[in-house]
Amino acid sequence: MPLAPIDKADLLSRLAEGHAAGVTVVTPNRRLAAELAREFDERQIASGLAVWEDADILPFGAFVARLYEDALYSERAGELPMLLTPAQERHLWEETIAASEAGGALASPGEAAARAMQAWRLAHAWRIAGALGKFAAGDDARAFAAWAREYEKRAGANIDSARLPDLAATLDAKKPKLLVAYAFDILPPQTQEFFEACGKTGIEVRRCDPPLTEGKAVRAAFKSAREELEEAAGWARARLEAGAKRIGVVVPDLQRRRSEAVRVFSRAMRPGWNLPGAKREPMPFNLSLGEPLAAYPLVRAALGILELAAREVDFALASGLVRSPFLGGAESEMAQRARLDAALREKLDARIPLAKLIGFTEACPQLRRRLEALFACAKDLQREHTPHEWGRHFTALLEAAGFPGERALDSDEFQARAKLNELLGELARLERVAGKMSFHQALAKLRRLCEETLFQPETPDAPIQVLGVLESAGLRFDCLWVSGMTEEAWPLPARPNPFLPIALQKKAGIPEASAETSLALDKRLTEGWLGAAKEVVFSFSRMEKDRELAPSPLLFAFPSISTAPQGAVETLRRPHYRDLIFEVRRLESVADGAAPALAGGKARGGSRVLTDQSACPFRAFARHRLGARALEAPEAGPDALDRGRLLHELMKEIWTELKGSSALSGDLSPIIERSAARAVKELGLEGRFAALERERLAKLARDWLEVERKRGKFEVAALEERRTLAIGTLELSGRIDRMDRLPDGTHALIDYKTSRNLTPRQWMGERPEDPQLPLYALSAKENVTAVAFAKLRAGDMRYMGYSREEGALPGLTRYDSWETLLAGWKKELESLAQGFSSGDARVDPRDGLKTCRHCDLHTLCRVHERLSALADEEGEGE
Repeated sequence: MPLAPIDKADLLSRLAEGHAAGVTVVTPNRRLAAELAREFDERQIASGLAVWEDADILPFGAFVARLYEDALYSERAGELPMLLTPAQERHLWEETIAASEAGGALASPGEAAARAMQAWRLAHAWRIAGALGKFAAGDDARAFAAWAREYEKRAGANIDSARLPDLAATLDAKKPKLLVAYAFDILPPQTQEFFEACGKTGIEVRRCDPPLTEGKAVRAAFKSAREELEEAAGWARARLEAGAKRIGVVVPDLQRRRSEAVRVFSRAMRPGWNLPGAKREPMPFNLSLGEPLAAYPLVRAALGILELAAREVDFALASGLVRSPFLGGAESEMAQRARLDAALREKLDARIPLAKLIGFTEACPQLRRRLEALFACAKDLQREHTPHEWGRHFTALLEAAGFPGERALDSDEFQARAKLNELLGELARLERVAGKMSFHQALAKLRRLCEETLFQPETPDAPIQVLGVLESAGLRFDCLWVSGMTEEAWPLPARPNPFLPIALQKKAGIPEASAETSLALDKRLTEGWLGAAKEVVFSFSRMEKDRELAPSPLLFAFPSISTAPQGAVETLRRPHYRDLIFEVRRLESVADGAAPALAGGKARGGSRVLTDQSACPFRAFARHRLGARALEAPEAGPDALDRGRLLHELMKEIWTELKGSSALSGDLSPIIERSAARAVKELGLEGRFAALERERLAKLARDWLEVERKRGKFEVAALEERRTLAIGTLELSGRIDRMDRLPDGTHALIDYKTSRNLTPRQWMGERPEDPQLPLYALSAKENVTAVAFAKLRAGDMRYMGYSREEGALPGLTRYDSWETLLAGWKKELESLAQGFSSGDARVDPRDGLKTCRHCDLHTLCRVHERLSALADEEGEGE
């Protein structure tokens, strides 16, 4: 039977009488409980009180759990079943599903267990658990019915949160005199029966609905979802500055757009919030949805420490831990650890064990001491232990690593650590339902707990609330903006639970089970929003990329801004901080394209200096004079640079033995095998990678030597020979891959390449793309009459380049005037050398942004502020 109503003002008056009045208010969720408690506190302050008793306001689930906990201290405590924690429930469901026939075919049994828990709670809340298996159902529902029976057997005498309300209603626990159900828009049968059972025990049970406000609503349309959110943030700020105390903004897909919402509202409320050195202060807005606990840096570091203790980890994880502020000694060794991280990138593999990492940390004694303590504490990880023992062991491992670091934690970090400790306790309590498990199983359970626990640090009460759809139900505001109200998003489509027979869900009246009941619920929510504030704005975006969107049909009753009174939606959009700086027009012009001239005329970097100078003068200046370069990231196996080194080492070893064309006859397999093995050993490759590379190199060598056999006579005059390269006023050093002496006494320069897009045209024209071989030819003391790329690419083995005489090397093009070619190269290379020596540091990519695609200096040169990507793309299409 329906509960008797109580007016909200009367309810607050009864609460003001204090605990002696015996009034308890239960709400559907924590946010509503917190909001009603805030309203009560404001009423007490307005009454002139400085001290008062807290109102007993809590979510329905917390009230039921409190009744159970109170009963544990009663005379009947020994008769009570033990209450399973959510983690214990999840473990039993996972065991049940894994042991079933249907569970073996599932790609993600853990996800199935989470959905099964939801279906189990839904079935009990709507009183359909007893009918499972009796209705026509699909494979999923039949599997769930079998799982449910097995789960009950495994749970035994224990009870879970889905069945706790039925037990709590019968308990001899301390209960209030007046129990008020506040803002329950949906009252499932289980909850209704609980209230009725309470009424039969002498408790006065009433319901209270938040009073509706006679609000004015308008409908607003915007070009995009981003613009819509920015307008909502500007509107919220305008209302805040106008004196509004409670402002609500509803974002239907808030979980997906959480990060975007934080950025947009932060910029609207405090434009310089993310500037370096900006003081961190609480924002005047709060989001209703938290982030997974595992996403918080402190927790991510803790999980990483535990993983590093037991097995090889990706270098990215090891690097993050070396630089983490949450390891002991991080503050005092901050600079040393940053330098160590940069050095480790050149020494370590893509995956690294703890023992090997320790061996490279001599430069950071405190870090080494902490990692050694972690290693010592990790010796017993191969044995299986109970969850309780693993909980203690995890804590010991973290303490050995000096977690959470030496600096004082801020408020968010402190709360995240407290929540992590709480989840470690949850892991330990699994001992009631789980046996011994391995380290990796225990860590996987802890990681899943952290990933599935949405956490939001407590912050001071904020006037602006950014909410999801369900979190906004029942709340009252001075003004409210509901965004995302497109035809596709609102009303929501039916969302029946796949594990419960749809016919059974419809019969029970579950709102999400059918389009009709889902529409009815969304209509009530829309009406609730309309009565939640005096000013209500419903908005939608007209476009999603190139797709047109229409407003929800539930908004047609509200006038659009174009027909509403002028100023119906007053926003206060703040310009971006960058735009404010540019609007001031206090600009200083600095000639940043000219650096000091190079002193001494010598530069490090070899021929790469001129290659970079040709590509972009700033690139050459930054790399070879400033020493700017991106940090390396180790890869699994040899990378492109390593493979290039292997190839050069292979050719060096082969020609060191062959020495010329006269040795090309006969079986070369032994030489090839020896040379491939030496090249791999020189690079330090081991295991499977070494075997694969030896095989690859041997095949390349066999194919290439067939090309060499087609040549005339020649002798190898130089192999990997270091030389001084002088061009103009610039002196460089370089290494010639190979130089052959031809029958006429002249020489051919050869450069090994594996690139797909290789052409001698890269040596030609103004600012040549690859000036290396022209530079070697001009600097050589020998008489060079042929310059060639040796293209060593599987399926495309050949020479390409230019020669003075026809037939010098197979595949080379005879250049009509060799002296003219050398003179042209000399002119262009001297120009590049002069530019580098004189300090030319202009941001001037040779081929526009195409030159910048594989450059790692974008943040330093800010090329995208100078060149338009759109203009560059248009140029490509011409």
